[in-house]
Amino acid sequence: MRGFLFLLFLASLTGCAAMMPKPDPEQAWIDLNPNGETELQAVAVDGRTLEDPRYFQVTPGSRKLEMRYRFDVDGANIGPGSSALARDCKLTLEYDRFTAGARYRLVAGGYGFRPWAKLYDQHQYVLARAEEKGCGDLAGR
Repeated sequence: MRGFLFLLFLASLTGCAAMMPKPDPEQAWIDLNPNGETELQAVAVDGRTLEDPRYFQVTPGSRKLEMRYRFDVDGANIGPGSSALARDCKLTLEYDRFTAGARYRLVAGGYGFRPWAKLYDQHQYVLARAEEKGCGDLAGR
């Protein structure tokens, strides 16, 4: 019975990944790639809240992307004997040359308490860097 439940669980995870919509060739597609065991979510484009936090799909031209990045600060970065601290950060990224049909990759990570995110094109060139707009402690929310 356990084996069946495990297989059912794995099948459900595969189904979730398969539900990603097909990219619209008239828009730019931005994949989200968090760094390590962290969470990166799409929040809004040009101030309009998104329904699906798993990706950005934007019309060509200049766009402002808003995202949420969650990560843990290692206790060694806080002080001797400290435990890890969960951080929940808002980031924005502005880029003025999104192209229809192009695929981009948004990669996020953290240095100590500070989050970072970079937008890459299909050739792995850095096109833009996000700005931190505020962070907090997940446990306090």
